[in-house]
Amino acid sequence: MNRTSSPSGFTLIEVLVVIVIITLLSSIVAVNLFDKPGEARQSAARLQIKNLQTAVQLYRTRHGTIPTMEQGLQALVERPTRPPIPENYPPNGYLDSRQVPLDPWGNEYIYLVPGRSGEPFEIISYGSDGEPGGTGEAEDISSSFL
Repeated sequence: MNRTSSPSGFTLIEVLVVIVIITLLSSIVAVNLFDKPGEARQSAARLQIKNLQTAVQLYRTRHGTIPTMEQGLQALVERPTRPPIPENYPPNGYLDSRQVPLDPWGNEYIYLVPGRSGEPFEIISYGSDGEPGGTGEAEDISSSFL
């Protein structure tokens, strides 16, 4: 019986090569992410606005009306105390959290009823500068244009 022993496992060189490849790939991804933080924040704001928009539409489906401007987006996380007060308000509200999220720049979202283009409501982030208008990272993001 002639046994040839085959090596089991990886050699130190193979493990080091894999570590180097993973490190290089990680650094490329990190550089690309850190190079465009403004775009990442804008994407996050669009996603949050879309989620808020869906929650308002669910509120309308359940109660027959959207929250008023006075009730604001807060009506999505706690039962409104200003009329019209919904009768069958769910115990956990309409968002996953108990607070209305801030936009990625730390500002409150603007809720308009009706929206500026005639839609029933509009949710807006004024971007990095927190002021209407702007370009680039300061550009306004609106539920009307998503």
